[in-house]
Amino acid sequence: MGDNILLGVLICLGVIVLLILLSCIKIVPQASAFVVERLGAYQSTWGVGLHFKVPIVDRVAKRVILKEQVVDFAPQPVITKDNVTMRIDTVVFYMITDPRLFTYGVDNPIMAIENLTATTLRNIIGELELDQTLTSRETINTKMRASLDEATDPWGIKVTRVELKNIIPPAEIQNAMERQMKAERERREAVTRAEGEKKANVTVAEGRKEAAILEAEAEKQSAILRAEAQKEKMIREAEGQAEAILKVQQAHADGIRMIREAGADEAVLRIRSLEAFERAANGQATKIIIPSEIQGVAGLAASVKELIK
Repeated sequence: MGDNILLGVLICLGVIVLLILLSCIKIVPQASAFVVERLGAYQSTWGVGLHFKVPIVDRVAKRVILKEQVVDFAPQPVITKDNVTMRIDTVVFYMITDPRLFTYGVDNPIMAIENLTATTLRNIIGELELDQTLTSRETINTKMRASLDEATDPWGIKVTRVELKNIIPPAEIQNAMERQMKAERERREAVTRAEGEKKANVTVAEGRKEAAILEAEAEKQSAILRAEAQKEKMIREAEGQAEAILKVQQAHADGIRMIREAGADEAVLRIRSLEAFERAANGQATKIIIPSEIQGVAGLAASVKELIK
């Protein structure tokens, strides 16, 4: 009986020792760090990997996340330089660079950052007027990040970015801004409409000018074509008349040559020449100058009288 009790006690002790040994094995995950204390004092900071601690003597005081983190603070009331009260909420991005300082540097780091952000924001906004506050977000963000980063450095915290999430001015200021924006939109609309009408008028005028130029050019080309056609017509008529005269003269010459070949005497040839003068006069001449050699031909008086008629 006693042996069984002793065996049970030994088994229980063995299980307890095994559990204690297993509890001394620690695995630190990626992007994390463990702050270890020995008898209440800082011992070391464990990085990623497998670690062993001394039972009972050592303990993990804090598990720290090394990834970049973000915290969104509630809107804070601030007063501008021109005594306008507004509410601004901020978003702070930070990461822990020194787990030991983060653990022992400040009691509640997030609350400390929130209070520091509120006071820094009030100081910066207090130097700006309302319009500057609304249009200088990037400047405010830069100043706040630099100030917070410097203040949180002893805590092992690095502020990487600060953003003004929302700026909430008073209701009457919002109404005035909305009216101003509406008036500005209407002004831009009127300017845009006027510019559009101006461009349309210019386009129409340019189109009319181009049409007039094209019309004048077409009229010019038409006049040139008409002149060339008239010129061609006159040339063709002159050529036709010249060809007709040439053919008539050729016919006369052929007739005279045939008469000569037929043995006609000089008198007949002169009479034929006189007939040619008659045709040249076309029946309209009142006076014809006859060569002297034709005047001496006997029997031509009647022909001359007939031509004078």
